[in-house]
Amino acid sequence: MTSALPPALPIRNRRVRWKTGRRILQPVRSARVLVAHRRSQGNDLVLATVLAAIAGAANAGGFFALGQYTSHMTGYLSQLADNVALLNLKVIFVSILAISAFTAGAGFSTILIHWARSHAGRQQYAWPLVIQGSFMACFAWGGIFSSEAGRLFSLACLCFIMGMQNATITKISGARIRTTHATGMVTDIGIELGRAAYGLALPRSGIRVDGPKLHILLQLVAAFLLGGITGAIGYGQAGFFFSLPLAVVLLALGLPGLVRPTRKQP
Repeated sequence: MTSALPPALPIRNRRVRWKTGRRILQPVRSARVLVAHRRSQGNDLVLATVLAAIAGAANAGGFFALGQYTSHMTGYLSQLADNVALLNLKVIFVSILAISAFTAGAGFSTILIHWARSHAGRQQYAWPLVIQGSFMACFAWGGIFSSEAGRLFSLACLCFIMGMQNATITKISGARIRTTHATGMVTDIGIELGRAAYGLALPRSGIRVDGPKLHILLQLVAAFLLGGITGAIGYGQAGFFFSLPLAVVLLALGLPGLVRPTRKQP
């Protein structure tokens, strides 16, 4: 008489199902790592590169859709100073609106991160990206505001989103990286190139280029530039609705961080 089969087959099947589930969840886990509360420089760089490309696209989109750049405030501050001297009240109002919206976005992102840190620590960086993605999706419908007041509202919304993004990556990276403006990065590139030239001219000086830092800076500037080219083409063809793909990317980065990790199974 033959003995009954041991219960090895069901256990093996469960393991196969669990391994299959792990393969399915791998993209979700990879995205979750990018917004994890425990950071690495590699994670910061990947996230910063994606956000720099989105900032470049949104900045170009702001110009094509609204006639205004929205990701950096230096121009608005200069514009404000010039037009205060000229007493051009309309331009003064637009400049103050853009600067205030950007500042409010940065402040809101900081409040959100600190709130999540206290109430949902593992989700402190995921929430700002999800909110930004949601706002960007709403911005996609900005074309319905055809009046001057509506366009100013759309401008304020995009400046608010850019302020949120810059504050988010600044908090995530510990102020090592900013993504919505390239002036500081281009300055640092010039500094490193100067160090390289000085080191070549005077090898005994001990001055050397910081290769990894220069690589990071060039990568972020290239991402901002390529994002700007993509945004210029996209917004030029699709108008405000090109914001939808940008919103999808932000949501894809943030939403996995809101999913609670499941316990490992044997």
